[in-house]
Amino acid sequence: MKNNFKRNSIILVTLFFLTASSILSAQDKWGKGFAFEQNKRLGRGVNIIGYDPIWKDASKARMKDKHFKLIKEAGFNNVRLVMSPFKFSMNDSTYEINPSFFITLDYAIKESLKNKLMVIVDFHEHGAMEKNPLGNKAKLLSMWKQIANHCKGYSNDVLFEICNEPNMKPEIWNEIHKEAYQILRESNPKRTIVIGTINGNQIKHLKDLSLPEKDRNIIVAIHYYSPIQFTHQGAPWSKKNKDLSGIEWTQSKSEEEAVNLDFDIAQDWSKLYNRPLTLGEFGAYEKADMASRIRWTNYIARQAESRKWSWSYWQFDSDFILYDMDKDDWKTEILNALIPLKK
Repeated sequence: MKNNFKRNSIILVTLFFLTASSILSAQDKWGKGFAFEQNKRLGRGVNIIGYDPIWKDASKARMKDKHFKLIKEAGFNNVRLVMSPFKFSMNDSTYEINPSFFITLDYAIKESLKNKLMVIVDFHEHGAMEKNPLGNKAKLLSMWKQIANHCKGYSNDVLFEICNEPNMKPEIWNEIHKEAYQILRESNPKRTIVIGTINGNQIKHLKDLSLPEKDRNIIVAIHYYSPIQFTHQGAPWSKKNKDLSGIEWTQSKSEEEAVNLDFDIAQDWSKLYNRPLTLGEFGAYEKADMASRIRWTNYIARQAESRKWSWSYWQFDSDFILYDMDKDDWKTEILNALIPLKK
């Protein structure tokens, strides 16, 4: 009798530890290590279709099937899919999204996945959210619920970014992204979520970001356009910089140190909180001289990579272009700055 009791006790204890080990293993898979693994796989990327007529009329699309293939062949690993769902609201109270939106979204996701490109689904409504963050909160939450439910069947190669450049007070943003996060987790419990900092996803606001401590399947997004007088010179939408011209980036020691100082602040935060970083946007506008753009773009990409960040260049076409749709060819200088030719 005693031997049977002892044997049963050993079996129960063994089963307990095996079960506990299995749970811990599953938690680790979707825990802190998984987000870093996802970020590593994201690697090098580019923002796509934000301002493409494809959203309104597929027959006028600039982005074609072949472009997804070209992006992959050029050496990119991800695309940041820029979407503006607010334009597709069919109801002012329920915020139901027009089905045409999902046709375009599915097309872009499926073409990306077909070409082995990971996808960051980016909710790019920063303008409206900046004007009235609390007034537009219900709209953002309702639309994310619809999008998350629609996309729940996609693989983990698809990531959700709650909001591009949330330009608002930190306490308001922390409230909004917390509620959005909870909605996303209801239908997508294992999906990697991207959450960015306020005011243009600036590095200096990493300290203001409050994240769910127990959920380690999160990547934090930052953007970089510094020095802004260089990267946005001549940009018509930039009030302070639209009339500037002739500003060079020579890659002097002081210019490099300025970038390194910013990036080291971000890296220190990443290490302290054990959160991976993605550089979701960076680029220099066309009005800057090409030699300076090449130097700056290459330096930013290499510095990000040296810190094991993923990145997504702004953007494939429209402005800051990587690909010239009119000539149907790469802007080779920018492409080579992003992905240097192998020697």
